[in-house]
Amino acid sequence: MTIGVGGSSPEAELAKLSNMTGDITPIAKEEFLQRQQRACQLMQEQGVAACYLNAGTNLYYFTGLKWYASERLVGAVLLANGELHYIAPHFEENSLRDFMLIDAPFHGWHEHESPHALLGEVLRGRGIDSGKLGIDDSAGFFQVDAIAKANPHLDIINGNSVSTACRQQKSNAELALMQRAKDMTIEVHKAAARILRPGISTTEVTQFINEAHKKVGASGSSFCIVLFGLASSFPHGVKDPQILQENDWVLIDTGCLVEGYNSDITRSYAYGEATERQRQAWQVEKDAQAAAFAAAQLGQPCEAADNAAREALEGAGFGPDYELPGLPHRTGHGCGIDIHEGPYLVRGDKTPLAPGMVFSNEPMLVLPGEFGVRLEDHFYMGEDGPVWFTEPSHSVDDPFGYEA
Repeated sequence: MTIGVGGSSPEAELAKLSNMTGDITPIAKEEFLQRQQRACQLMQEQGVAACYLNAGTNLYYFTGLKWYASERLVGAVLLANGELHYIAPHFEENSLRDFMLIDAPFHGWHEHESPHALLGEVLRGRGIDSGKLGIDDSAGFFQVDAIAKANPHLDIINGNSVSTACRQQKSNAELALMQRAKDMTIEVHKAAARILRPGISTTEVTQFINEAHKKVGASGSSFCIVLFGLASSFPHGVKDPQILQENDWVLIDTGCLVEGYNSDITRSYAYGEATERQRQAWQVEKDAQAAAFAAAQLGQPCEAADNAAREALEGAGFGPDYELPGLPHRTGHGCGIDIHEGPYLVRGDKTPLAPGMVFSNEPMLVLPGEFGVRLEDHFYMGEDGPVWFTEPSHSVDDPFGYEA
């Protein structure tokens, strides 16, 4: 029997868990202001007059204001000279002010008015009637199109040359929040493994994981993929739940949020005894993950990690490239306040690896018609190279390292 898998109950495991967020430190107002300063420096260097930040993670990253994106324009415009202006429906002003961390002028629009024209009026009022306007790359096309049509005098560009450049290198405060989120998720993973039993459904395990993440203090809902047997060969799952059988293969991918920052960890193991085929594939996956980590050195392009993982897999007879059995997707993604954000560990991404960058490392091995193995841990780039947030899975017989 795989060590640490089975033998307990949801009730017993939930009782063992406790809040792990009591001593966390949220991002301070001073850091949000520093982010704005960095963005303004980049805008000045790039000749960008202003950037529009749409409701969502970019608005939060630069202002501390948490608001959801919808069909109504809600956001802020940051000028290269450092001025910040909020733009939103009039009727939301009081609510928005309640959520604001950084005070700045508010410009409201009524439902029959064009917020996209208002954006241009705000800029004209600050002396900007031409030049480049960077638009949040997460904004919907309908917003970008409307802004462009209402402001033909402006050169509309993708704002990610500013936003991504700022967000891709995390501060110590951000890394600390991500570390705690990952610490919480690995404890939830261990608890989820212990509740497994023949007859349990993937739906039941998912429900347990959601409750367990709440118990350790996660904010919001956790995401969760639970797959048994053949379904584990589908990277993001299948539509129907599965029922666990003796000696089934298990893949669980889950994460949570702490102060807006994500965890995302995957473990694969057998409930019972792994077959020789599963043992071989599991070790090949672990070796590919280790190869990607070793290749992720400061100054090297992001694609170096992906290349190394594929070389390891091909050396074991899988692939090549994206062919199956093998690795059908990129080796990893950036992670922060978006669970997937740039840059990426993928062929063609030449971004040099730099301190503070955070990535998943998950070169999944898919064997169609059989099973899949994904071992996913995240690392950040330290001053001397890559550093794991969580220790990789120990072995196929002891995935959580209880007897390491």
